[in-house]
Amino acid sequence: MTRIRRTVAAASVALVALALTACMSDDRSGPSGAPRASTPADLATGQVAPDGATTDVVTGLEAPWSVVRTGHGADALVSLRDSAEVLELTADGETRTVGIVPGVQHGGEGGLLGLALHDDDLFVYSTGEDGNRVERYDLRGSAGSYELGDATTLIDDLPANTFHDGGRIAFGPDGMLYASVGDAGASEDAQDQDSLAGKILRLTPDGDVPDDNPFPGSPVWSLGHRNVQGLGWSADGTMFASEFGQDRRDELNVIEPGSNYGWPEVEGSGGEDRGFVDPVQQWATDDASPSGLAVVGDTVFIANLQGRVLRGVPVDDPGTAREYFAGEYGRIRTVLAGPDDTLWFVTNNTDGRGDPGAGDDRIVQVPLTTGS
Repeated sequence: MTRIRRTVAAASVALVALALTACMSDDRSGPSGAPRASTPADLATGQVAPDGATTDVVTGLEAPWSVVRTGHGADALVSLRDSAEVLELTADGETRTVGIVPGVQHGGEGGLLGLALHDDDLFVYSTGEDGNRVERYDLRGSAGSYELGDATTLIDDLPANTFHDGGRIAFGPDGMLYASVGDAGASEDAQDQDSLAGKILRLTPDGDVPDDNPFPGSPVWSLGHRNVQGLGWSADGTMFASEFGQDRRDELNVIEPGSNYGWPEVEGSGGEDRGFVDPVQQWATDDASPSGLAVVGDTVFIANLQGRVLRGVPVDDPGTAREYFAGEYGRIRTVLAGPDDTLWFVTNNTDGRGDPGAGDDRIVQVPLTTGS
């Protein structure tokens, strides 16, 4: 039994993909060989796009999964999936170990996964001996000297497997903690409201079930998911989630409380007449494997593993997309807003499924331009 601690539906439309990368050099070591992106000529007001040459923020990471900035300039925390280390990336580009999350059982896609910061606490999603779990750690010290303090388990015994572990956690604009839980290989459980497999969960920062969740007494926020790995919100509160499909279609969904997104009855679009919510955009699985997601301005940026590309999707036209850095950096796991009007994205070539290049894995930074 799972223990909980007490203390825009739209039809899928065709993808409009515009390849905007240049400088196809494999040399990532310096500005002269760095891939570049150019602002699209038709960038609408409020939309955001990469514009300029990339630079490496840090290199030599082993299977990085999640990155959260601490709010102190370029200082950030990074999770390493296999070693269960939380690293601090300091403003000068150096790394130091903040701590090792105890009891992490790495295997396949499991291990130390999502991170989130809230009120000076670090929230961690990881795979333990008895399944996946979400813990809250006191984050002690300050920039350059952070340490992991005491841990409190918020929810555990979440479904786990060597694949489909979900793992993304994020705080919404309502101050609640959202967590994606994969179907853990038991696809039928995604349709079972009483199972936490194949769900997006919503909890208070203390691990309680909010009174306004759609199913009384349940942490379930939405169901019918296969393996959500990206969560984010636009300025108007719209919640977006990126999701791995199986053989046919990967998805970008707009998440509404209590809604059912169809897996395994439906993969991709075609479920509305059966009471399921269709994705606002879908891709062939070979072209996507959408992982981390970040909303910056009026653009949803999506990191893609199998597709080896960064996509930008307009919030007000989510059935379209632009592509950046296609094939330049290999697998891309995570994307987030960087400091000083930049975008960061995280490669994932050392996790056993990629083809590592010199310096992999890395966090990459690129300047951003906002349409006006």
